[in-house]
Amino acid sequence: MAKTSKIFICSNCGATYTKWLGKCTNCSEWNTIEEQIINKTENKSKNLLTINPKLMQEISYDNFERISLPSDELNRILGGGLTKGSIILLAGEPGIGKTTLLMQELMRIDNSTVLYISGEESLGQLKYRSERLGEPHSQFYLFHEVSLPNILQAIDEVSPDFVVVDSIQSIADPDLSGFTGSLQQIRECTVKLEEVAKTKNIPIFIIGHITKEGFIAGPKVLEHVVDTVMHFEGDKNYGYRILRVLKNRFGPAPELAIFEMVPDGLKEISNISEYLLETYKPDTPGSSIAVVMEGNKPILIEVQALVTYSPYGTPQRSSIGYDPHRLGMILAVLEKKLELRLNNRDIFVNVTGGIRIYDPAIDSAVVAAILSSYNDKTLPHLMAFSAEIGLNGELRSVSQIQKRIQETSKLGFRQLITAPIKENPIKEDNNGQIKLNFISNVADLANILK
Repeated sequence: MAKTSKIFICSNCGATYTKWLGKCTNCSEWNTIEEQIINKTENKSKNLLTINPKLMQEISYDNFERISLPSDELNRILGGGLTKGSIILLAGEPGIGKTTLLMQELMRIDNSTVLYISGEESLGQLKYRSERLGEPHSQFYLFHEVSLPNILQAIDEVSPDFVVVDSIQSIADPDLSGFTGSLQQIRECTVKLEEVAKTKNIPIFIIGHITKEGFIAGPKVLEHVVDTVMHFEGDKNYGYRILRVLKNRFGPAPELAIFEMVPDGLKEISNISEYLLETYKPDTPGSSIAVVMEGNKPILIEVQALVTYSPYGTPQRSSIGYDPHRLGMILAVLEKKLELRLNNRDIFVNVTGGIRIYDPAIDSAVVAAILSSYNDKTLPHLMAFSAEIGLNGELRSVSQIQKRIQETSKLGFRQLITAPIKENPIKEDNNGQIKLNFISNVADLANILK
């Protein structure tokens, strides 16, 4: 006998409540709690399953088979290729190029069968999009459907090597309660697609929407169910696109790849640092170069700062691509340790290229750019920075310094400012063509930049 119960679920974090609330107590978001009807079936039969835990030594596993994709950068950020039986969530803003990315990659795989399921665009729209990508090398099936049972039946009939569902928010199971795009529908449809991926050993791509804040729409459990979470971002007014791997059960995370939108699709950028430094002008006050890590790949990126007198009582503090809270901490350290008067200055920090950097090694480059703009003096030629700044003004060492040194030397820089390292002595790269300058605090850093 089925019983019907009513619960309230937060659409942002998935927290459940017995009654409606205006504000979620778990994630502190307003007006995100929605009513859901749950049908429960009584089952009074005893559990007859056999419980058989196994020792770790008795468990064996097979190596996960990888599928090589046409894009070398996509293979790299996925950890060496696409894993069979995996389910991948690709999220991004509308029109950023999610469909183009998946279609051009899967169309170029020889001797394969692809089933592209669209719940939002018609078959004619998809065909029109695909024409600029060239003729497909694979058997590429298009299917417009929003009903999950019909989708599962199509997968059984076509027996594809790859499946794309565009998008998960447009798919619904009529056997489940809740409207299309609701928390229960998204969660349960993803779980059933995951079962298909594991049982048939085929990779399934799921395209997801994002919220106005830039986060992946749907419950957080959606990101826990899938094997890989990728975020496609970038400014639609420019040609570049950034693909960031936020989670990967079969490879390292986070990882980053850059693509350029061209007339015939997306073109991968293999040397990210050279691409990001194309417009770098070294003899400009307020500009510095940071050496950061995105996963296992070192990247050189330009940091710009502008320090001006504030015409208002409260000075402005703004940053793009850099944590604004961390900027406030850095400014407080400079005021205390260097006795800089910044309370009457507007300070703006920008990481060029539209990339948001999470590596704390960018701190030293931010400090250098601020000091350069404050003093209106250019930094020493061909100098790069890679060190974290602590609250006491000390420079802290960062991980994988050897890779950072090699990338810095490869791009022609002659000096790298970093923090002292006590263990694992550093090897000079390229016969000592790059000079390592170990700085212990911001006061010594400011003296070098004078």
